[in-house]
Amino acid sequence: MPDDVEARSRAVLEQAWDDARGYCYPNRSVYPHQWLWDSCFHAIAWAALGDARGLAELRSALSGQLDNGFVPHMRFSGPTSPRGPLPDRSGFTQPPVYALAARELTRAGQPVDAALAGRIVRAFEHLWQQRRQDGLLVVLHPWETGCDDSPRWDSWMDGRRPWDRKHWRSFDRRWLAAATFGPEGDAVSSSLFTAAPSAFNGITAHGLRIAGELLGDSRLTAWADELGAAMEDLLWDDEQSLYVDRALTGGGPSCSLPTLDGVLGALGALDRGRAVRALDQLRDPQRFKAPHGLAYVPRTSPDYEPDAYWRGPAWPQLTYLAVQACRRWGLDDLAADVAREGRRAIHASGYAEYWNPETGQGCGAQPQTWAALACALT
Repeated sequence: MPDDVEARSRAVLEQAWDDARGYCYPNRSVYPHQWLWDSCFHAIAWAALGDARGLAELRSALSGQLDNGFVPHMRFSGPTSPRGPLPDRSGFTQPPVYALAARELTRAGQPVDAALAGRIVRAFEHLWQQRRQDGLLVVLHPWETGCDDSPRWDSWMDGRRPWDRKHWRSFDRRWLAAATFGPEGDAVSSSLFTAAPSAFNGITAHGLRIAGELLGDSRLTAWADELGAAMEDLLWDDEQSLYVDRALTGGGPSCSLPTLDGVLGALGALDRGRAVRALDQLRDPQRFKAPHGLAYVPRTSPDYEPDAYWRGPAWPQLTYLAVQACRRWGLDDLAADVAREGRRAIHASGYAEYWNPETGQGCGAQPQTWAALACALT
C-alpha cells in the first residue's frame, strides 16, 4: 500500500485511541462513545498495521457482554440519550463482525485467547437462540443493522418525502419505545419494528463460518449452513439478483428496495450462481459502481441521493465487507478493483465517515476511525 495511506490510517487511529479504555472513539466530537462494529473494524485496521492494540480493541468491544451472551451496540463514555434500560450501555446490538476481526488478528500473529474466543461463541449463541424467527435472524431497531437511516426502513415511517434527518429521529424514539427488554436489559421484541435484513443475516452467517473454522467448532459451521439456506429460501429476489430484507412486524415494500445490503447477502449465501449475480453488480456503473467507490443505492435509482446519510453515499466499512464477499466466492479480480478504488476514495475524502461516490467529497464526521480500513483494503 502507499506509505501515505498506511501513515494516515495509523494517525487516524492514534488520535482517537483512549489508552485507559482500550479503544478508539470513532470521532471525539460527533461519536464520543464506543460502538460495537466500529471497534471490530478498528481491530481489523490495527491488525493490518501490525499493531497489538487490535487485540485490545476487540477485547474491549466484547467486554460489555451481558451474562446471557448479548453484546451491546454501544458502551457510553459519558451522558447520552438512552438506548434501553441499561445506564452504561445499549440494549440493542449491531452486526457481529467480531469473528472477522478475530480471523484478521490471528492472520496478523495476534490470535485470540480462550476467554475472548468464549465471548465470541456466547455472542453467536445468544443471537441463534434469542433472535431467530422463521429461520432468519431479526433486528428490533434500525440501529441494529448499522445502516440506521436506510431507505429499506421507509415503509415503517409515514411516507414523508423528501427524507429528513430530524423527522427520522422521531421514529428512532418511537421504535425505542416499542421495544421490550429482557431481565438483563437486552431487547427481546418490538411491537412496531421487526425485520430480517439481508446484510445482517449475511454478516452473521459469514461470521459463524469463520468462527467455526477458526475455533474448530463444527456446530457454528452447521449454523452458518442453516442460516444460509434460510436466506436462499426467503431473501433471494431473482428479478433484482439481490438478497432483500423481510418485514415481520410493520414495514412493507421498502424492504425490497435495492441497496448494497442486498449484495452483502452474498457473504452468507450458499448458492454460488446467485452470489456471483449479486456481486457482479459491483462492476456495473448502472448499479453500484461509481467514479469514487461503491454507491450504497444504485446510481440510476430514483431514491439515489449521493450526499444524504444512508441514501446513496459510499462507506468504508461496507466497501471492506464487499471485498470480503468477493473473496469468499473467488472473485479476486473484482475484490482487487473494489479494494483499490475504496482505498483511493477513502484517502481522497480525508478519511471521512462516508463520501459522495460521484465527486469523492467527504461527508459526515472527519476523520472517522473506520476509514482507517483503507490500510486493510489490499
